[in-house]
Amino acid sequence: MNIYTKQGDKGTTQLIGGKRVSKNNDQIDAYGTVDELSSIIGGIDAHISGDLPEISEELHMIQSDLFYIGTILAIPEPKSLKSSKNHLSDKQVIILENAIDRMTVKIPPLKSFILPAGHVSAAFAHMARSVCRRAERKVVGLIEKEHYSDTSGNYFTKELMYLNRLSDYLFVLARFLNYQYKNQEILVTKKISDQKE
Repeated sequence: MNIYTKQGDKGTTQLIGGKRVSKNNDQIDAYGTVDELSSIIGGIDAHISGDLPEISEELHMIQSDLFYIGTILAIPEPKSLKSSKNHLSDKQVIILENAIDRMTVKIPPLKSFILPAGHVSAAFAHMARSVCRRAERKVVGLIEKEHYSDTSGNYFTKELMYLNRLSDYLFVLARFLNYQYKNQEILVTKKISDQKE
Protein backbone atom coordinates (compact mmCIF):
# COMPACT_ATOMS: atom_id res chain seq x y z
CA MET A 1 0.00 0.00 0.00
CA ASN A 2 1.39 3.41 -0.96
CA ILE A 3 1.83 5.98 1.80
CA TYR A 4 0.63 8.66 -0.59
CA THR A 5 -2.98 8.57 -1.80
CA LYS A 6 -3.12 11.98 -3.52
CA GLN A 7 -6.63 12.41 -2.08
CA GLY A 8 -5.54 15.32 0.07
CA ASP A 9 -3.85 17.28 -2.71
CA LYS A 10 -6.71 19.78 -2.84
CA GLY A 11 -6.70 20.58 0.88
CA THR A 12 -9.25 18.10 2.17
CA THR A 13 -8.99 15.00 4.35
CA GLN A 14 -11.42 12.50 5.80
CA LEU A 15 -12.80 11.86 9.24
CA ILE A 16 -13.65 8.40 10.59
CA GLY A 17 -16.33 6.96 8.34
CA GLY A 18 -15.10 8.70 5.21
CA LYS A 19 -16.64 12.18 5.50
CA ARG A 20 -14.31 14.63 3.74
CA VAL A 21 -13.61 18.01 5.31
CA SER A 22 -11.17 20.87 4.89
CA LYS A 23 -7.77 20.38 6.47
CA ASN A 24 -8.52 23.67 8.21
CA ASN A 25 -11.56 22.09 9.91
CA ASP A 26 -11.71 22.51 13.70
CA GLN A 27 -11.73 18.75 14.30
CA ILE A 28 -8.64 18.29 12.15
CA ASP A 29 -6.94 21.14 13.99
CA ALA A 30 -7.78 19.57 17.35
CA TYR A 31 -6.59 16.04 16.64
CA GLY A 32 -3.62 17.36 14.66
CA THR A 33 -2.52 19.23 17.77
CA VAL A 34 -2.90 16.04 19.82
CA ASP A 35 -0.73 14.24 17.25
CA GLU A 36 1.87 17.03 17.51
CA LEU A 37 1.85 16.59 21.28
CA SER A 38 2.42 12.83 20.97
CA SER A 39 5.38 13.44 18.64
CA ILE A 40 7.04 15.79 21.13
CA ILE A 41 6.50 13.26 23.90
CA GLY A 42 8.37 10.80 21.69
CA GLY A 43 11.19 13.35 21.71
CA ILE A 44 11.29 13.30 25.51
CA ASP A 45 11.63 9.53 25.45
CA ALA A 46 14.38 9.67 22.83
CA HIS A 47 16.43 12.02 25.00
CA ILE A 48 16.23 9.98 28.19
CA SER A 49 17.49 7.03 26.09
CA GLY A 50 16.75 4.21 28.52
CA ASP A 51 18.00 6.01 31.64
CA LEU A 52 14.55 6.05 33.24
CA PRO A 53 12.56 2.97 32.18
CA GLU A 54 9.59 3.81 34.41
CA ILE A 55 9.25 7.21 32.74
CA SER A 56 9.64 5.66 29.29
CA GLU A 57 6.83 3.25 30.04
CA GLU A 58 4.60 6.11 31.18
CA LEU A 59 5.39 8.11 28.06
CA HIS A 60 4.45 5.18 25.82
CA MET A 61 1.19 4.78 27.75
CA ILE A 62 0.49 8.50 27.32
CA GLN A 63 1.12 8.29 23.58
CA SER A 64 -1.39 5.42 23.38
CA ASP A 65 -3.92 7.47 25.35
CA LEU A 66 -3.39 10.40 22.98
CA PHE A 67 -3.96 8.11 20.01
CA TYR A 68 -7.40 7.28 21.42
CA ILE A 69 -8.12 10.95 22.09
CA GLY A 70 -7.28 11.64 18.44
CA THR A 71 -9.68 8.87 17.42
CA ILE A 72 -12.47 10.41 19.48
CA LEU A 73 -11.79 13.82 17.94
CA ALA A 74 -12.02 12.33 14.43
CA ILE A 75 -15.59 11.04 14.90
CA PRO A 76 -17.77 13.21 12.62
CA GLU A 77 -21.16 13.06 14.32
CA PRO A 78 -21.67 14.34 17.89
CA LYS A 79 -24.36 11.71 18.55
CA SER A 80 -21.81 8.98 17.80
CA LEU A 81 -19.54 10.31 20.55
CA LYS A 82 -21.98 9.46 23.32
CA SER A 83 -21.82 5.74 22.56
CA SER A 84 -18.14 5.55 21.55
CA LYS A 85 -16.12 2.90 23.38
CA ASN A 86 -12.87 4.80 22.79
CA HIS A 87 -13.43 7.42 25.50
CA LEU A 88 -10.77 7.48 28.20
CA SER A 89 -11.56 6.25 31.70
CA ASP A 90 -11.02 7.71 35.16
CA LYS A 91 -8.21 5.18 35.62
CA GLN A 92 -6.00 6.89 33.05
CA VAL A 93 -6.35 10.24 34.84
CA ILE A 94 -5.56 8.59 38.18
CA ILE A 95 -2.40 7.05 36.72
CA LEU A 96 -1.21 10.55 35.79
CA GLU A 97 -2.05 11.90 39.24
CA ASN A 98 -0.14 9.09 40.92
CA ALA A 99 2.86 9.74 38.68
CA ILE A 100 2.74 13.47 39.53
CA ASP A 101 2.67 12.66 43.25
CA ARG A 102 5.54 10.17 42.89
CA MET A 103 7.80 12.69 41.13
CA THR A 104 6.81 15.65 43.31
CA VAL A 105 8.16 14.09 46.51
CA LYS A 106 11.54 13.59 44.84
CA ILE A 107 12.16 17.16 43.66
CA PRO A 108 12.76 20.40 45.59
CA PRO A 109 9.67 22.52 46.37
CA LEU A 110 8.86 25.15 43.78
CA LYS A 111 9.48 28.60 45.27
CA SER A 112 9.61 30.73 42.12
CA PHE A 113 8.50 30.77 38.51
CA ILE A 114 10.94 28.89 36.28
CA LEU A 115 11.89 29.20 32.65
CA PRO A 116 11.21 26.29 30.26
CA ALA A 117 14.83 25.21 29.93
CA GLY A 118 17.50 22.86 31.26
CA HIS A 119 18.36 19.33 30.14
CA VAL A 120 17.21 18.61 26.58
CA SER A 121 14.64 16.08 27.84
CA ALA A 122 13.24 18.69 30.25
CA ALA A 123 13.08 21.28 27.46
CA PHE A 124 11.08 18.78 25.38
CA ALA A 125 8.78 18.20 28.36
CA HIS A 126 8.15 21.94 28.60
CA MET A 127 7.44 22.05 24.85
CA ALA A 128 5.01 19.16 25.27
CA ARG A 129 3.34 20.96 28.19
CA SER A 130 2.67 24.08 26.12
CA VAL A 131 1.36 22.07 23.16
CA CYS A 132 -0.83 20.09 25.57
CA ARG A 133 -2.38 23.34 26.77
CA ARG A 134 -3.00 24.30 23.14
CA ALA A 135 -4.62 20.92 22.46
CA GLU A 136 -6.89 21.50 25.45
CA ARG A 137 -7.87 24.92 24.10
CA LYS A 138 -8.60 23.42 20.68
CA VAL A 139 -10.92 20.82 22.20
CA VAL A 140 -12.72 23.47 24.27
CA GLY A 141 -13.10 25.59 21.13
CA LEU A 142 -14.48 22.59 19.25
CA ILE A 143 -17.05 21.98 21.97
CA GLU A 144 -18.14 25.63 21.99
CA LYS A 145 -18.27 26.06 18.22
CA GLU A 146 -19.69 22.72 17.15
CA HIS A 147 -21.99 22.15 20.14
CA TYR A 148 -20.47 18.84 21.23
CA SER A 149 -22.54 18.86 24.39
CA ASP A 150 -26.02 18.33 25.75
CA THR A 151 -27.80 18.86 29.06
CA SER A 152 -25.56 16.26 30.73
CA GLY A 153 -22.34 18.06 29.75
CA ASN A 154 -19.81 17.98 26.93
CA TYR A 155 -18.91 14.81 25.04
CA PHE A 156 -15.18 15.20 25.72
CA THR A 157 -15.34 15.35 29.53
CA LYS A 158 -12.76 12.60 30.16
CA GLU A 159 -10.48 13.76 27.37
CA LEU A 160 -10.44 17.35 28.65
CA MET A 161 -9.74 16.15 32.18
CA TYR A 162 -6.92 13.98 30.86
CA LEU A 163 -5.31 16.81 28.85
CA ASN A 164 -5.56 19.14 31.83
CA ARG A 165 -3.88 16.61 34.09
CA LEU A 166 -1.33 15.71 31.42
CA SER A 167 -0.10 19.31 31.24
CA ASP A 168 0.49 19.17 35.01
CA TYR A 169 2.31 15.86 34.59
CA LEU A 170 4.55 17.32 31.88
CA PHE A 171 5.43 20.34 34.02
CA VAL A 172 6.40 18.14 36.95
CA LEU A 173 8.22 15.78 34.57
CA ALA A 174 10.31 18.67 33.25
CA ARG A 175 11.34 19.57 36.79
CA PHE A 176 11.98 15.92 37.65
CA LEU A 177 14.19 15.44 34.57
CA ASN A 178 16.25 18.52 35.38
CA TYR A 179 16.69 17.17 38.90
CA GLN A 180 17.65 13.70 37.67
CA TYR A 181 20.19 15.05 35.20
CA LYS A 182 21.50 17.59 37.73
CA ASN A 183 20.55 20.62 35.64
CA GLN A 184 19.89 23.76 37.64
CA GLU A 185 16.45 25.24 37.04
CA ILE A 186 16.54 28.77 35.67
CA LEU A 187 14.40 31.14 37.70
CA VAL A 188 12.43 34.00 36.18
CA THR A 189 14.30 37.22 36.92
CA LYS A 190 13.03 40.76 37.20
CA LYS A 191 12.19 42.63 34.03
CA ILE A 192 15.13 44.56 32.56
CA SER A 193 13.27 47.82 33.22
CA ASP A 194 12.98 46.92 36.92
CA GLN A 195 16.70 46.26 37.38
CA LYS A 196 19.02 48.96 38.64
CA GLU A 197 21.61 50.27 36.23
